[in-house]
Amino acid sequence: MPKRVLKGTVVSAKCDKTITVKVERRVKHPLYRKFITRSKKYAAHDELNHFKEGDEVSIQECKPYSKSKTWSVVEQEQEKA
Repeated sequence: MPKRVLKGTVVSAKCDKTITVKVERRVKHPLYRKFITRSKKYAAHDELNHFKEGDEVSIQECKPYSKSKTWSVVEQEQEKA
């Protein structure tokens, strides 16, 4: 079974080897049929402490590093000029 990959923005890089990534998705409201933005924050493993707040990153499921950290950083998204 393939591992899930999500794209999001780093909102916190204060911990050692850990970043917090905010992933946003758009869902349609069941009654009003309008699109709503839903977000969730994930703790991701960053071995080299390379990423900082504001970076766009991709995270992938992995084995648990701790109680709440089961994602790891795959790569940084390239800026479009």
